[in-house]
Amino acid sequence: MTGLGWLQIALTLGLVVALVKPLGTYLHRVLEREEPPLGGGVGALERLLYRLSGVQTTEQTWLQYTAALLGFNLVSCLALYLLLRVQHLLPLDPAETAQVSAHLAFNTAVSFTTNTNWQSYAGESTLGYVPQMLGLTVQNFVSAATGVGVALALARGLTRRESKTVGNFWRDLVRTTLYVLLPIALVLALALVATGVPQNLADFDHATTLECAEQVLAQGPVASQEAIKELGTNGGGFFNVNSSHPYENPTPLSNLLEVLAILVIPGALTYTFGLMAGDTRQGWTLLGAFLALMLAGLITCYWAEGSFHGGLGNLEGKETRFGISGSVLFATATTATSCGAVNSMHESFTPLGGMVPLVNILLGEVVFGGVGAGLYATLIYAILAVFIAGLMVGRTPEYLGNKIEAREVKLATLYVLVFPVLILVPAAVAVLHPDMIATVWQKPGPHGLTEVLYACTSAAGNNGSAFAGLTANTDLWNCTLGLGMLFGRFAMIVPCLAIAGALAGKKRVPSNAGTFPTHGLLFGALLTGVIVIVGALTFFPVLSLGPVLEHLQRPRVTYYDAGR
Repeated sequence: MTGLGWLQIALTLGLVVALVKPLGTYLHRVLEREEPPLGGGVGALERLLYRLSGVQTTEQTWLQYTAALLGFNLVSCLALYLLLRVQHLLPLDPAETAQVSAHLAFNTAVSFTTNTNWQSYAGESTLGYVPQMLGLTVQNFVSAATGVGVALALARGLTRRESKTVGNFWRDLVRTTLYVLLPIALVLALALVATGVPQNLADFDHATTLECAEQVLAQGPVASQEAIKELGTNGGGFFNVNSSHPYENPTPLSNLLEVLAILVIPGALTYTFGLMAGDTRQGWTLLGAFLALMLAGLITCYWAEGSFHGGLGNLEGKETRFGISGSVLFATATTATSCGAVNSMHESFTPLGGMVPLVNILLGEVVFGGVGAGLYATLIYAILAVFIAGLMVGRTPEYLGNKIEAREVKLATLYVLVFPVLILVPAAVAVLHPDMIATVWQKPGPHGLTEVLYACTSAAGNNGSAFAGLTANTDLWNCTLGLGMLFGRFAMIVPCLAIAGALAGKKRVPSNAGTFPTHGLLFGALLTGVIVIVGALTFFPVLSLGPVLEHLQRPRVTYYDAGR
């Protein structure tokens, strides 16, 4: 650990916090006003899209909103599946890739539709340019916009007064894509090109190494996909090694830009929520909980990686152009959100250092979380927090003037319980199934269990990062993880929208002397405590058999011992 490393971490988080208010204000203007937020050609384009698609932009009930969301994502998934199955017939394919198998196409289509972007393949050798651009990049935009829509619907349910509607899915989808993701991604892509990220449709280059061997240098439309994969917390890499590849992430500046892109929209949405609630302190409290949890992970991970080898640090699996601090910051940010992009190999981290990215995902997308997903997951935990506070003082819990009653608590509990089931059951099956455990690099010990647990967690948590060491491109793993991603996304979105519908129709209760305040340090501490306790009670047993046990079994080798 170094002072420069801490300065890098502090600078990055400081920039994120500085951008929260201006971007959050812009998001509120874009997504909560009836009229188009920008006039001229952009507003006309929005109206043209509605007219061409034939959708209605009138307000929807939560059931109508859910039906539109599920229908759109079903069509998107099927279209991407078909595109992958016929990619060998498409142009712009310098690698002359083969047809994607049915199981891998299913896994990939579900992965990118659910904002997971788990990849059981090497992108540069498996997919041509057309599937990368028309399939994966498009899904990076609309899957992120879907998450924002769900967050807005839940926020409207909490902040509206006796309303039967929670917004309109089509308007949320179009406006998030057109006014937020596209312009920011365009600027970010140009900035990445300036740092050295390729953006072309050229054939692959062939070079001769010093050993007189031929090396194929893949390239293509990298910057455009890189920008939205980080901004939309998607994470699917153009290259197999993702953002550790010098064409995806060539310099410390590109590394900083990518980390900022990962964190900025999830952070800004908390301020947007505060504006919707009429009290920005509500949003700052949620952001404070995000930062507290992320700082705990950063400190633990940096300590575990930086204190190894007598203080020289563990550089295995890390790019020297980023160092330990840049790698730790990226690993923590990408798993604190649902991004899943990596600039280092998490499998090469120390046991406790590698546990931090795993725990970030296990907490359920509440440490910043994905674009939209982080806000709606945190609001679910906020509902549980006020319910627990109400039990403590013996009065009906309230959140933003809404009485939290049995229906909302049951739906919130369902949301919380679905997640561990989707992780622990497939992980248990995998370690008992001979064909699945045979694909694990270190199957006999706790490290092998961590590899399996991380894969199942990454799928159900819609993160998409890989611990490495697991050969996931088999029929069993592709189907198992694909189903985990599917249910991990939509089996948790539906309860959120049901809660939004239940709350939107309630009468608001005016606050009084007995109302528990849901802003400030006290509620932030309660919310953080509920998140940590629920996660600890659920997952500590399996963590103790994986990374914790591996740490305890690790030989105590110091820098001086290794030098003898």
